Amino acid sequence: MADVDDRELKARKERERDELYALDISGVEWHSAPGTEEHEERVEIAYLPDGAVAMRSSLDHGTVLRYTEAEWRAFVLGARDGEFDLEPMPEGGAGGRRAPRET
Repeated sequence: MADVDDRELKARKERERDELYALDISGVEWHSAPGTEEHEERVEIAYLPDGAVAMRSSLDHGTVLRYTEAEWRAFVLGARDGEFDLEPMPEGGAGGRRAPRET
């Protein structure tokens, strides 16, 4: 029974993703964090129907990621909880993602 449920869930998520990427978003309004300048690299988001969100880089308008309302909610809650915080950059090295929190 669990295998059937897993297959049904996977099929539903694939349908949702396909529908989301089939949306024409050519006329959406893109938003970025306040205080960023037009020439600065930044993340831009657009609100889509049913709570979905599209995300792109201000420097690469051709690559657009799309998230369902549930995916976006999980990301925002994780970001608020510090799940994606970066460690400070060590001297002479590149910064990186910190180890996930123990749950």
